[in-house]
Amino acid sequence: MEGAVKAVNLLTIENQVNRFLMSDPNTPSAAELAALISARVCHDLISPVSALSAALGVLEDPSASDMREDAMELLRSGIGSAQAKLEFLRLAFGAGGSHPGLLETAELKRLAGAMFSYAKAELVWKTEAAGLPKPAAKVLLNLIWMAIDSVPRGGTVTIEASVSSGARIRIVAAGTKARLDESARLALSGAAPEDGYSGRSIQPYFTGLLAREAGGRVDARAEDERVEYVALIAAEAEQAA
Repeated sequence: MEGAVKAVNLLTIENQVNRFLMSDPNTPSAAELAALISARVCHDLISPVSALSAALGVLEDPSASDMREDAMELLRSGIGSAQAKLEFLRLAFGAGGSHPGLLETAELKRLAGAMFSYAKAELVWKTEAAGLPKPAAKVLLNLIWMAIDSVPRGGTVTIEASVSSGARIRIVAAGTKARLDESARLALSGAAPEDGYSGRSIQPYFTGLLAREAGGRVDARAEDERVEYVALIAAEAEQAA
C-alpha cells in the first residue's frame, strides 16, 4: 500500500512538472509558433494580393476602360511585390530550398533589396563573406527586417557579415527616432513580452530561436538614435547547414 501511495505521489509530481513546462509563458508551443508566423506571413502578403484583386476588378469592368492603364500598372506592381515577399519569406521563415551549404551574399542582397524596396531606410552592405551558411543567412535576413522596423522615419541600415571560426553578423540601424521596441528586445532574447507573443513579436522570437538552435546567440541594444544587432553562429552550424 505504501509503495502504491509513493507511486501515485510521484506521478502527481511528474504531471505537475509537465504542466508547468508546457505552460512556460516564455516558450510558445509548436502550434502557437506556427500560427503566429503564419499570421505574420499573411499580414505581409495581404497588401500585394489586395492590389492584384483591385486591378483585376477594374480590368473586368467594361465601364472602366479609361482606367485600364492604371489597372495594368497596379497589376505589375502587385505581382512584383508579391514575388519579392514570397522569395524573402521562403528563406527567412521557411526552408528556402533543400540544398545545404553556403548561400551567396549577392543573393541575400537581392532578396533584401527587393523585399524592402518600399522602405525609407537605405541598405548599406559591408560584408566580407562571399556567402553564409543557411542558419546564419536566415538570421541575417530576419535581423535586416528588424533593423528596417527600427528606423520607420528613414536612415541607414548597415549590414556586416564575416565567416571565420563561425559566422558573425552585425547590423546597425541609424536614423531619426531610431527605436528598439521592448517587446522585440524581449522576444529576441527568448522572453515573452508583457502582453504575450503577437504576430509582430513572434518574428524577433523566431530570429533569436534560429541563432540559439545554431549554437549561437543574438543581442540588441539602442542608444543615440541607433540600434545595433549582433549575432554569432557557431562553426558547427555552418558545417551542418
